[in-house]
Amino acid sequence: MPAIVLPPAPFSAPKGLFSWRPYWAKRFGPAPFLPMSRAEMDNLGWDSCDIILVTGDAYVDHPSFGMALIGRLLEAQGFRVGIISQPDWRSAAAFRTLGKPNLYFGVTAGNMDSMVNRYTADRKLRSDDAYTPDAQAGLRPDHSATVYAQRCREAYPGSVVVMGSIEASLRRIAHYDYWSDTVRRSALADAKADLLVYGNAERALVELSHRLALGESIETIRDLRGTAYLASRGAHLERGWVELDSTDFDLPRRIDPIQSPYEDLTPVAVDPQARVARGVALQRMERVAQRRAERAHTVVRLPSYEAVREDRVLYAHASRSFHLESNPGNARAIVQAHGERDVWLNPPPLPLTTPELDAVYALPFQRQPHPSYGKARIPAYEMIRFSVSIMRGCFGGCTFCSITEHEGRIIQSRSEESILREVEEIRDRTPGFTGIISDLGGPSANMYRLGCRDPEVERSCRRLSCLYPGVCENLDTNHAPLINLYRKARSLPGIKKVLIGSGLRYDLAVRAPDYVRELTTHHVGGYLKIAPEHTESGPLSAMMKPGIGDYEKFKELFERFSRAAGKEQYLIPYFIAAHPGTSLDDMVNLALWLKRSGFRLDQVQTFLPTPMALATTMYHSQRNPLRPVRRDSLPVESERTGRGRRLHKAFLRYHDPANWPVLREALKKIGRADLIGPGKRHLIPAHQPAGFVMPGASGGAHAATRGKAPGGGAAYGGGNGGGRTRGEAGRIVRGAQTVRAPLSKDTARAPAGAASTASAAQRQRPAAATGAASAARATPAGKRAGGAPVRGGKPRR
Repeated sequence: MPAIVLPPAPFSAPKGLFSWRPYWAKRFGPAPFLPMSRAEMDNLGWDSCDIILVTGDAYVDHPSFGMALIGRLLEAQGFRVGIISQPDWRSAAAFRTLGKPNLYFGVTAGNMDSMVNRYTADRKLRSDDAYTPDAQAGLRPDHSATVYAQRCREAYPGSVVVMGSIEASLRRIAHYDYWSDTVRRSALADAKADLLVYGNAERALVELSHRLALGESIETIRDLRGTAYLASRGAHLERGWVELDSTDFDLPRRIDPIQSPYEDLTPVAVDPQARVARGVALQRMERVAQRRAERAHTVVRLPSYEAVREDRVLYAHASRSFHLESNPGNARAIVQAHGERDVWLNPPPLPLTTPELDAVYALPFQRQPHPSYGKARIPAYEMIRFSVSIMRGCFGGCTFCSITEHEGRIIQSRSEESILREVEEIRDRTPGFTGIISDLGGPSANMYRLGCRDPEVERSCRRLSCLYPGVCENLDTNHAPLINLYRKARSLPGIKKVLIGSGLRYDLAVRAPDYVRELTTHHVGGYLKIAPEHTESGPLSAMMKPGIGDYEKFKELFERFSRAAGKEQYLIPYFIAAHPGTSLDDMVNLALWLKRSGFRLDQVQTFLPTPMALATTMYHSQRNPLRPVRRDSLPVESERTGRGRRLHKAFLRYHDPANWPVLREALKKIGRADLIGPGKRHLIPAHQPAGFVMPGASGGAHAATRGKAPGGGAAYGGGNGGGRTRGEAGRIVRGAQTVRAPLSKDTARAPAGAASTASAAQRQRPAAATGAASAARATPAGKRAGGAPVRGGKPRR
């Protein structure tokens, strides 16, 4: 075979996360807490900070909080790291609290996108903030990462500003912004930061920090994976890059049952004379390495910001092209023009190895909020303080979810030893621990140590989901390591119970009945949340979710194993209203399924279009980016009006009398008046209950004289977009009466607003650890949270 001459590598070779020579300030040792004031710096003997992290969240020194995890990691590299938490953004003064950093400001909006944090799916301001002391709202601005970056630049002109977090990650190219109903520029272009770090940022930030400390200029550091920067238009061509216009090609055809992970690669034939299907090209083996090297030096140009802002079809095409460059094993660089400049995106970061992830979680976290908060409660911390993150990433590919775009599809798992050490730390060091671990999980409960059987296949794969339209034949679905982990965790001294609070992928679980038995017998506190999201094929295909048949299979296993264990346990299904691809007929069929199944949803969630999600592209463009986008592509049905979205939501709460008038009107309009009446085959009655008063009317015998509708006062039963009232387990609606049910003692309490804040549209979690990512909460009709039957609208004592 002739020698192949490879061009120089375009990106820096990855180094071990802890293989760098420590910076000289390592001599100071770890701080009790990373300093938030000059006084704390003085106590540590520091004259300055090398790196200052600015965050929109309260500072909690816990690995589930991004600023703490990154701060402790950089501290372990020898850098002096300070934190400015929730600064007053109205002036630059608060950004001078710790002085000018020697290396850079690291800016983050916090663990959530600030717009998701501040606004509901109805674009209304939220009344609380789970990441703020005492849940106080209003302590962060809209588009926090952008505002903070601008203020850092104003506070110290000439300082280096690096922006990151999930907000920056999901806004790294031109994106649709639901709250302004416009296509916005890349956050990098608005913030004018020197560098944007996206995805899991550990590897990029460690290398960046050491190279800056060694004297490199930020303007010359252009070879870090997982970073984006602004450049002069076309400057990359001078560096030997080959540019491809994304509108000139679209190699992956569609998502279909074909399991081949090589859809975008020209097949290789050993025998060049062999007969092949029409249209399939041939190439010899000696060209493969050369083609891969050429691919590494290729950049894909997306349509410009100005073009996608004005043309929704081009927006959908750009979204599709962007998502197809998401596997770090084969992704190419991406460039998109913004005016006279280019936003350049290097390929995604390489996943951390298990030893690297273990070392990150072994850093000296205090596992508590900073002492300056005193006795104030931080709800997000309360939610995760007894939980353990066991892995990162998600290969589910749900179109409404942004976890894959942020953390990637490759699962990064911690070792058993690392996880069990953290369980013991919680037991020994966390105040208030009662022996119950609230979660061993991550973005999904049951993807621990799962992944592609063949590393080469994994590097080459371009599928957007390993589970849709079916579980990939190359996916290892062995749940034995997770079962063993559960057993070892619950057998530790002082551990009474280990609950699983993360969402479960039931289409994976049904392939491992032993796992379902283990989970059901030992790790469910009465209720298990599960997310079918819908029952109808139209919305499910738009979501890239499995059919309701897999849910029914899992339900049968769950109920059988619960009976065998002598336990009365229930599934809590989660559903999304008004998701793209959903018609009124689909919502009617879902409501009928809910009634047949005996479910009465309490708090429900409308689809929330969040930046970069494929479902958001469908919502904005009315096109399906899961297939090649054409001008004549069939439009995707998507409800965009406030009234229509509330109507979809009302079908999920068909049992609420406050919704009956609008549901009657809708059923008549679509020719389904046959569903109005008093019988079991009917969805809603023809008349309101005697003495019922609509929410907002004077008087009020409604809802057991509580003065509000069971759904929280919204005319369409929508409540406040989800979010549990503090101290409640939820409400079970029986006719016009609301029964309040206490939490089971084994049930982990979520903070107020958590369910609505981390919606199904964007399942953002504290550093991808735990959280309530919910679309709806259901209670089986005739049951209360404690498990006792409800008769006559009252719980049996």
